[in-house]
Amino acid sequence: MSILADRESRLLIDGKLVAGSSGTFATINPATEETLGVAADASADDMGAAIGAARRSFDESDWSTDVELRVRCIRQLQEAMRTHVEELRELTISEVGAPRMLTAAAQLEGPVDDLSFCADTAESYQWSSDLGIASPMGIKTHRTVAREAIGVVGAITPWNFPHQINLAKIGPALAAGNTLVLKPAPDTPWAAAVLGELIVEHTDFPAGVVNIVTSSDHGVGALLSKDARVDMVSFTGSTNTGRAVMADSAATLKKVFLELGGKSAFVILDDADLAGACSMAAFTASMHAGQGCAITTRLLVPRARYDEAVEAAAATMGGLKPGDPTKPGTICGPVISARQRDRIQSYLDSAIAEGGRFACGGGRPADRDTGFFIEPTVIAGLDNSAKVAREEIFGPVLTVIAHDGDDDAVRIANDSPFGLSGTVFSPDAERANAVAARLRVGTVNINGGVWYSADMPFGGYKQSGIGREMGLAGFEEYLEIKAIATAAG
Repeated sequence: MSILADRESRLLIDGKLVAGSSGTFATINPATEETLGVAADASADDMGAAIGAARRSFDESDWSTDVELRVRCIRQLQEAMRTHVEELRELTISEVGAPRMLTAAAQLEGPVDDLSFCADTAESYQWSSDLGIASPMGIKTHRTVAREAIGVVGAITPWNFPHQINLAKIGPALAAGNTLVLKPAPDTPWAAAVLGELIVEHTDFPAGVVNIVTSSDHGVGALLSKDARVDMVSFTGSTNTGRAVMADSAATLKKVFLELGGKSAFVILDDADLAGACSMAAFTASMHAGQGCAITTRLLVPRARYDEAVEAAAATMGGLKPGDPTKPGTICGPVISARQRDRIQSYLDSAIAEGGRFACGGGRPADRDTGFFIEPTVIAGLDNSAKVAREEIFGPVLTVIAHDGDDDAVRIANDSPFGLSGTVFSPDAERANAVAARLRVGTVNINGGVWYSADMPFGGYKQSGIGREMGLAGFEEYLEIKAIATAAG
């Protein structure tokens, strides 16, 4: 199997690789603007067939109760991805615009390794708990609590970290005993479709357990929320789309997992190494062109050292020039599309209109005529009420905001509709932890700690989402709880 040669990807429906009823659509290299190839373009009928296959497989097979089979299939998929990892790496760099260095971590190898956690968890999980005998209402009863698969899961995923997010849904959902329909973003169809090829050619997944439906039409993905045959929707993407998923799912009261937007704060306290912390904040905001929901994009610094902080951040960010993602040293590659580049530029324009200034960056790089590149940009001179401080930009943009001490920093950090992530820097561990404890967010990095790990739950507060992905909490999102009471005589 050659993943990159003459690619025209297909749908995976009911165990077969098939063409899309709506023909094909192109996938574009965001660094070169060249057409890489085409993907199968599914229709509403194709999605209906995929949902039907997943429904039958769950209802009529023993997939949901055969833990050994599930574990074997997940490990086979992991091994197939490892065998083809170099081809997958090139596909990811080309289709996603992901810098090569990131494919050794969260863009590819990390998510593949994390499938072990899903398989291991299924193998060791306590699927039932014996609560013993009691006599509620005077009736002697033996009580058991069982944990079971929810049923058919519809997974809708974005383009920024496609392997990470696809596998973070597929792995636990299947390990828990569910069947699944995956609808990836139109910008990165190959990263999902290649899983279908590997599943058919290298695994024992029964027909209908995994279905992968690529489409240029976002409405095809919305059918997962609306269809009564789907028991749960697991969605990662923008908060606005998350609201639509939740509204569509309400008609059938299906379970909804939502991992949504962020506007996370990087808080530097007045005793921290300002230059070092600002440099880290700038590096983080530039990585993968800022296309990460948990990236810290508001830099909160002591007011007395504001100008120094802006200068330090700009010194680092201005040196991280947008570059060719195929090169080993590139940190900031392209954004995914011309549409996204234009959207980012509109935010930069709004910053100037509101009275801000650019300490570095501010637009398209002068030395790149092709590719969807935008300069890493530091915005100064605005407060937390500015548009660029309130809304998720999803680009390499860092807004520097002054604070007047720990309480004020916490107030500003929490003054956001989002609550996904945050960072606190201070050499005083007690002080840093006290600030971190007051942040209304789902993940916190203190002094450079790393929360990204297969066994750590990820998710947010407020409009950053509902539920958790990864870790044991993420596995259990895909389970129902059944209480069983047996008369004991």
